[in-house]
Amino acid sequence: MSNIEVYGIDCAKCKTLAKNVDRALAELGISAVVVKIDSIQEIMNRGIMMVPALYIDGEAKAVGRAPSVDEIKKMLKDDGS
Repeated sequence: MSNIEVYGIDCAKCKTLAKNVDRALAELGISAVVVKIDSIQEIMNRGIMMVPALYIDGEAKAVGRAPSVDEIKKMLKDDGS
């Protein structure tokens, strides 16, 4: 099971990323622990300079953009999920 972190501050791209993560998981039929972080302090503590950001199992997969559902599905598959 993957641990997924979605970093965002309620902007349009951030909302899109969160929805795309949920949809990718549903389409793949896999479960994951998804944590959505919107605290600017936590985002800065992680060293993230641009949102949205997607981390899977502690590894940055996308920063400053919202990958498509298909891109996220590929990231999850490549991660061994």
